[in-house]
Amino acid sequence: MRPDFKHFRILDGLLWPAPQRFGLWFAVILLMAIAVHGQEPPVVDTLSIDTNLISVPVIVSDRDNRYVPDLKIDAFKLFDNHVEQKITYFDTGEEPLNVVLMLDTSLSTSGVLDDIKKAAKEFLKDLRPQDRAMIVTFDWQFQKLSDLTNNRKQWDEAIKHTKVGKYAGTVLHDALMDISKNVLQPIRGRKAIILLSDGEDHGSVVTAEDLLKAESEADAMIYSIYYQPEMQRMFGPGRHGGGFPGRRPFPFAQASPQRPGGPQGRGRRGRGHDEGIQLMHDLADVTGGRFYEGETKNLKETFTLIAEELRHQYRLGFYPGDLKRDGAIHSLSVKVNLPDVSVRSRHEYVAK
Repeated sequence: MRPDFKHFRILDGLLWPAPQRFGLWFAVILLMAIAVHGQEPPVVDTLSIDTNLISVPVIVSDRDNRYVPDLKIDAFKLFDNHVEQKITYFDTGEEPLNVVLMLDTSLSTSGVLDDIKKAAKEFLKDLRPQDRAMIVTFDWQFQKLSDLTNNRKQWDEAIKHTKVGKYAGTVLHDALMDISKNVLQPIRGRKAIILLSDGEDHGSVVTAEDLLKAESEADAMIYSIYYQPEMQRMFGPGRHGGGFPGRRPFPFAQASPQRPGGPQGRGRRGRGHDEGIQLMHDLADVTGGRFYEGETKNLKETFTLIAEELRHQYRLGFYPGDLKRDGAIHSLSVKVNLPDVSVRSRHEYVAK
């Protein structure tokens, strides 16, 4: 078959005499220069620039559990393995908030899901126009019912389509790991997870120990809300004794003395106790968030408290000096130069 040479017209110019050949290449180069000049400047990959930035969310409150607002950067001291660091990033709550609302829709929620949905809608109303939220449900599978967006119509549709799962199962561990790693980890800025569940997991591949280790290294605070499962409400209070008297917040000013610097021992603590409530407790603890327990009829009040706290969150950032990417766990601590204040913050990060 004879080749078609119509696509090689520029190459044909090589056979032209030297003056025409020079003119042709000059025209080609000129056109290329004009095209490049007209393009947008290359986008700088900010992720590569800020790879080493360690973000530390912080909540400061007084003796009466009231938030302390309007602190300046010089009020804070930040320590990495007990060595003070230079704070190179400081935010007082002006940044948009990225929050993921994770709702347990396993069969145990069949009698209370309407209360959960109503409270979730009220919480979303408290967010500012620039804040973003994502709605996630988990039962025998987990579903992202909305994008991470500030589109309130998407939120309403997501809540509307929240329903109890068809089959038995609660893949809490898998859902939380996926959201932390794939949704929130790539995002710079203020971020939080609100997890509403009885804490029991049935069917996840991720273990509780691996989940706690991963969350302790993340920079999103977890606000875990434990509610009494349907079976406990029907057949008695169980080991926790008399139904829950309402909201009970547990602030964590610093890491528990029993908790070592690394993941060893963290998953074992609480064996012999209710593992679901212990997990919810620990998730809040290792991320510097809060743990709540109560009846679903009190959820509106609890969500209001969480929304208020998120508006008072500070975020500090620093670049660790001579960082060795050896997978070692570094302890983090934050101090504020004011008397009689409580400080809650992220506890650790992994050098990797």
